[in-house]
Amino acid sequence: MIEVNGAGRRWSIGELARATGLTVRTLHHYDEIGLLSAGERTAAGHRRYTGADLRRLYRVRALRALGLSLEEIADALAEPAHMRDLLDAQLRELDAHAARIAELREQIHGLLGRLHAAPEPDPEDLMTTLEMMSMLENHFTAEQRSRLAARRDEMGPEAVEAARTRWVELVEELLPHVANGTPVDDPRVGELVERWDAVGAAFHGGEDTKVAARRMWSGNSGELSRALPWTAEQLTGLVAYVNQVRDAR
Repeated sequence: MIEVNGAGRRWSIGELARATGLTVRTLHHYDEIGLLSAGERTAAGHRRYTGADLRRLYRVRALRALGLSLEEIADALAEPAHMRDLLDAQLRELDAHAARIAELREQIHGLLGRLHAAPEPDPEDLMTTLEMMSMLENHFTAEQRSRLAARRDEMGPEAVEAARTRWVELVEELLPHVANGTPVDDPRVGELVERWDAVGAAFHGGEDTKVAARRMWSGNSGELSRALPWTAEQLTGLVAYVNQVRDAR
């Protein structure tokens, strides 16, 4: 760091670059965009930076270290009153980024847990899991994904597996009704759909996540069904039938 200890001291652009660790090209760019211009010029036209220029450069570097863009830095230096708003916005972005990193860590931990639990991890299973993660990104908000994860944690592995088993049993019981054309107002199918909805409610914990899950299925039934023992056509028909039963009730 250059010590600014005298009003008469001047620095060439090369001296400034060497002392601050910046490149001459960067200092030229700062000059071109009006962020930092040399306060003086020699008779030959060479830049000479003053103590005031150095103080401005240190402020630029400090704000750059906080992640502000050059445009935001110029605004902050021109209008110091804007500094609080800029820093508030930057903090919100950093908080969102930190939350995203934490979420990714949880996803990767979960993925690694499944891989470690398998005696011989199947690359196809890995790709299916990654596809599922991508679908969740596209159809659920970060807050919804967080609630779903929290709900699974509350239930615990045994309860989650038991709910999945109940759902599989319900699929197997409902598919024959779909194939045979059982009327949607039949009390038998009404009771099965009630149980279906109860299982879903245990996982979703909210109407908005339930709607998002149905939207995800509607747009990705083919991909989702690949990991299940039924065809996409069977499951698409089943979901449509379940919706008809709900409407009939």
